[in-house]
Amino acid sequence: MPEVVGLILSSAFGLDAGFGAMIGLAIQWGVKRGVYSNEAGQGTGPHAAAAAEVPHPAAQGLVQAFSVYVDTLFVCSATAFMVLITGTYNVTGPDGAQVFTGLANISAGTGFTQAAMEQVLPGFGSMFVAVALFFFAFTTVLAYYYIAETNVAYLTRNLRSEALIFVLRVALIASALYGCVRTSDLAWGLGDIGVGLMAWLNIVAILVLQKPALLALKDYEAQQAQGRLEPQFDPRPLGIENAELWVKIADRRKREG
Repeated sequence: MPEVVGLILSSAFGLDAGFGAMIGLAIQWGVKRGVYSNEAGQGTGPHAAAAAEVPHPAAQGLVQAFSVYVDTLFVCSATAFMVLITGTYNVTGPDGAQVFTGLANISAGTGFTQAAMEQVLPGFGSMFVAVALFFFAFTTVLAYYYIAETNVAYLTRNLRSEALIFVLRVALIASALYGCVRTSDLAWGLGDIGVGLMAWLNIVAILVLQKPALLALKDYEAQQAQGRLEPQFDPRPLGIENAELWVKIADRRKREG
């Protein structure tokens, strides 16, 4: 493990001359895949978070922040350690030349992880990764459909038309089928474009909504400092507008005592 950590640091910061030219590529690859992993700043997390019933929005925000740690720093780092310890990976330079070949004729992707698991658990490791990937992909499709349907329902809330929802379902099934018969490079390329567009648009939304978000966080921390084990949220004393649902929740809480 110390050697693996040293390899990661030397490769990331260019301490090894052989890897120095690939710092930009490593950062680019890491950022792209990191966004896929935890979706931080992408704008898809609020859909599921908004459906959670919590006494204070900051509480759910902290849960969402913790999920970034679990997703990226824990799960992804564990995967990287497995691949690096077993040496089942390849390194390609900016000019396309192979700098390191630990797994010949295998492109970067899930094959590295399957080979790593297979070394530790022969006859079971690769199958385990394949089954895990199936469930990861299936739940991802369901989650993205939920997000898309929520968006369509909100944008067409005055039309009350089921036709657009049907079109969305057909498009989702068609895209999944198309992705199964095309190369993974095409799928990643289209995904990178979509994620990039969403991230840039969401950054604008974050800048607009940062004030009420920070006010909610300060209110949560202030109530905790006062000794409240479960802080309650009321947007009106904070001057937060357009939070009708939280106003109704606060009023209901007062009526119930």
